[in-house]
Amino acid sequence: MRDFVIPLTHRPGELATVTNALSLEGVNIRSLTAMSFGNQAVVRILPDDVEAGRSALRSANIRFEEKELVSVLLENRAGELTGVAGRLSDAGLNLEALYVIGLADDMIELAIAVDDVKKAKKVLE
Repeated sequence: MRDFVIPLTHRPGELATVTNALSLEGVNIRSLTAMSFGNQAVVRILPDDVEAGRSALRSANIRFEEKELVSVLLENRAGELTGVAGRLSDAGLNLEALYVIGLADDMIELAIAVDDVKKAKKVLE
């Protein structure tokens, strides 16, 4: 699983430009997270089709970085995320982003971006 990290200027229409480029190639957004800081913003998008998403962004001349993610399935209850965050922290891993990618009954599936995916997979096994 991979996501696209897209730096933007914090102004009207920036997100629409990105999502339009993806939609024109038929790329569905599975999940996203976005945040602004002053006049800068960052959008992280988890596409349903990485190859098509990569192609769409390149065709639209949209700058992006691509990151591998690790997924984890947790019980949807208080303290579960604390356990995951604690294990990552104890392993010296920095959390970069977190997505909710599934929610069913009493379970929640998360996709996590960290600075060392290989190590995170071992920690979260």
